Amino acid sequence: MSERTRAHVFISGRVQGVFFRATTRDTAREQGVDGWVKNLDDGRVEAVFEGPKDTVEAMVEFCHEGSPQARVEDVVVEYEEPTGLDGFEIRY
Repeated sequence: MSERTRAHVFISGRVQGVFFRATTRDTAREQGVDGWVKNLDDGRVEAVFEGPKDTVEAMVEFCHEGSPQARVEDVVVEYEEPTGLDGFEIRY
């Protein structure tokens, strides 16, 4: 089993109301990555990805593109210790 990592990501741009969270959830589930995604009051999207380093990196790369309708302007990533999340959900 490869080493697990955790990426805490903040995405800014036109990323709310454009299926960004649903696309992130679906992509994370396809990749087998655990975590969550939610909209923030300031218009950004916040996400946490936990899993093998390569799949977490793939999700961080995904955030630079997002859903087809999104226009991502900035992605800030902080790497943290995994907390053992299980599954991937949209938080409200």
